[in-house]
Amino acid sequence: MTSPRSVAPVVGFDLDMTLIDSRPGIRAAYVELAARSGTYIDADLVVTRLGPPLEQEMAQWFPAEQVAGMAGLYREIYPAYAVTRTSAMPGAREAVEAVRAAGGRAIVVTAKWEPNAKLHLTHLGIEADAVIGNLWAEQKAVALREHGATVYVGDHVGDVRGARAAGALSVAVPTGPCGADELREAGADVVLADLTRFPAWLAEHTAAGAA
Repeated sequence: MTSPRSVAPVVGFDLDMTLIDSRPGIRAAYVELAARSGTYIDADLVVTRLGPPLEQEMAQWFPAEQVAGMAGLYREIYPAYAVTRTSAMPGAREAVEAVRAAGGRAIVVTAKWEPNAKLHLTHLGIEADAVIGNLWAEQKAVALREHGATVYVGDHVGDVRGARAAGALSVAVPTGPCGADELREAGADVVLADLTRFPAWLAEHTAAGAA
């Protein structure tokens, strides 16, 4: 007899550079932040290292006492500058739909501020069963365990660490700042070229679980 978990998987997805290509939008938001704050920010450099919490990036450009305030300002201006400039990654919608077609639930667990994460998904028509923001690396395990996720898909070594901390299978895509070898070395169980490969992998994975 097959278990409900094997038939109906709960799959977690990271957001930036996994489901969405937010680089143009984030770049525009940082350019605006630099203009408003009068502080030099290399926005082109910023978008090459997406993944970690916003405050970590802010600390590269502002003194410690300004980080919280600048992070708040960035989140405030983000919707107007970033959301419409962001596109879905190839295969993103199909990956989420594949989970639902298998009778499962697709959740998004991201370090991005949750309200802005939801704006992106709504704008792009990507329907997740739950969206949990403000979690990075091992912190993501809290949400993954809470929702019973057995698979977590991400593009960063921090996502691999989060999956492993949750006891979930780590599926990685080298579509962000981390290459395939780096993701494997971090402990990814599966590395796919991109999300266009995910539906076929999921079908095999759920079939193997049912067997």
